[in-house]
Amino acid sequence: MPELILASASPRRRELLATAGFVFSVRSQPVEELWSVNESPLEYVRRLSYEKAIAAGANADEIILGADTVVVVDDDVLEKPRDPADAHRMLQLLSGRRHQVITGVCLLHDGGVVQDHAVTEVTFAPLNDAEISEYVQSGEPMDKAGGYGIQGLAAKFVDRIDGCYFNVMGLPLSLVYRHWKALLAGE
Repeated sequence: MPELILASASPRRRELLATAGFVFSVRSQPVEELWSVNESPLEYVRRLSYEKAIAAGANADEIILGADTVVVVDDDVLEKPRDPADAHRMLQLLSGRRHQVITGVCLLHDGGVVQDHAVTEVTFAPLNDAEISEYVQSGEPMDKAGGYGIQGLAAKFVDRIDGCYFNVMGLPLSLVYRHWKALLAGE
């Protein structure tokens, strides 16, 4: 059976794969994440997931999993905040509104490439400035696309979710599993 290699330094992706029972190793290389205004958010995450998988390098007996997640509101791509002020700005944009979380996934293997994506719609409750400031001061938003983690302190801000919860955490597990299973079966 080919070894699964996660091409990501994300602790959340590692945790999700382990929780779902995947046996895997981690091997990631930095990839410059620059969104071009000529790219749709979907094209962007699909491109980055592929670039991350390629950067990890592959051997014949491996399947490399690359992934990238962004939050999109009003066609604005929200990645990880640059600083606390940027996190505050992002949370103000999300307050009381619906947004999309898009994750691109790429499974690079001996026979080629499988690319896919998941989109989850998330609606935030209205947030006041004090709530936003308190959350930003916790430090939690700083390494998360869109400036929040649904599995942490920001859980109380989420009014509604339509789609894969795990996608919002950074890895649509059922989508990855479906492709993984098909690759192992030789489909």
